[in-house]
Amino acid sequence: MAGDGAGSFSVSRVRQVVPGLIGALLVLGAIALMAFVFGRGGGGGFSPPDADGLEQVVEVDQVASSSKMDVVSGLQRPSDERHPDPLVDLREIRSGGPPPDGIPPIDRPFFETASSIDWLDDSEAVVVLEMGAETRAYPVQVLTWHEIVNDTVDGEPVTVSYCPLCNSAVAYERTLDDGTILDFGTSGSLYNSSLIMYDRQTESLWTHFDGLAVVGHLTGTQLTLLPMVTVAWSDFVSAYPNALVLSRATGFSRDYGSNPYPGYDDPNNPPFLFSGTTDERLRPKDRVAVARLGEDSVTVAWEKLAVAGVHSTVIGGVEVVFLYASGTVSPLHRQTVAGGRDVGAVAVYEAGEVAAGMTPSGEPGLFESADGSRWNLFGEAVSGPAAGERLRPVEHLDTFWFAIAAFDPDTRLESPRS
Repeated sequence: MAGDGAGSFSVSRVRQVVPGLIGALLVLGAIALMAFVFGRGGGGGFSPPDADGLEQVVEVDQVASSSKMDVVSGLQRPSDERHPDPLVDLREIRSGGPPPDGIPPIDRPFFETASSIDWLDDSEAVVVLEMGAETRAYPVQVLTWHEIVNDTVDGEPVTVSYCPLCNSAVAYERTLDDGTILDFGTSGSLYNSSLIMYDRQTESLWTHFDGLAVVGHLTGTQLTLLPMVTVAWSDFVSAYPNALVLSRATGFSRDYGSNPYPGYDDPNNPPFLFSGTTDERLRPKDRVAVARLGEDSVTVAWEKLAVAGVHSTVIGGVEVVFLYASGTVSPLHRQTVAGGRDVGAVAVYEAGEVAAGMTPSGEPGLFESADGSRWNLFGEAVSGPAAGERLRPVEHLDTFWFAIAAFDPDTRLESPRS
């Protein structure tokens, strides 16, 4: 693996913008330090976790990725004329500091059973992916330092990615229509302050935010996005005590649990290396929830959803419900991932007849439908006539307003009734 990023605590990790000359000098100094570290070849690369004292750590069988193709690299030669026309202005792809894989993705994930974990705080954020019969959690304290996990869930190759700079977690299927199985690395570059990935098979560049190849051999290819939800650890372990959770036994030495971006989620701080169009209906770093079905999307301001608790709407002709529950802290607020302020969690589901008339139940984390059934944040009816039924999740993003305004300017911004 190229450059594991022993110095990744610097510019790519301290990517917060401090206004004025002091902030500029800090960023320039961090870039110089990054160049020095990576120029020496980094250090502290991957080594398989020591099994001693890690009896609970398990390795999941992974579906093999396809072989590298003999095509022109979009990563190394983005402007090569043999590529299809790029979908973005190449001048707006900007270095975030480290080289490719300087922020090392996790290609060999290890896991622990949820009930055995004692290193996560109750209110700490974890990203949850459910596929088929399997539900798996990826702690944000680990994702923050790696940004990409290439995994196999319920037999399906997937990539889970987290971009701290745009505050979004996204999962994709890695298998293309022609059967090619990709795996992804971090390019070290950003587009509109969002992670740019590259696939190891063609070295095409992909925007994390929407899973679209924008430069290189696969330009125009769209990955299938998978529904995920970010929730408090206590909510997850209560609901899924036997589920697998990504371990801190990654094979890399990182300060898991610390937040390399303290204060970055302050709505009054500007995003890092952002050149997109701003939309002044909200502040650039106001938190929003964005649900997408087909070509249609709806965005709801987190602050207003926190007051209402529930927002019902129609997206792509489908009745959809946004649910909000308090108790999850921001990983981007203070020096530690677990020490941030309570920002809550949002989930989005197809409502349909079974969940018609959803309202807050008055009990934290539970919602009541018109028939008297009560539902949790994972879309499961825990009591009432619908007990045991599950709602179909809708692919959505928890992100900053500047990101959705740049990547999906036609989204409908809606306000729930409080």
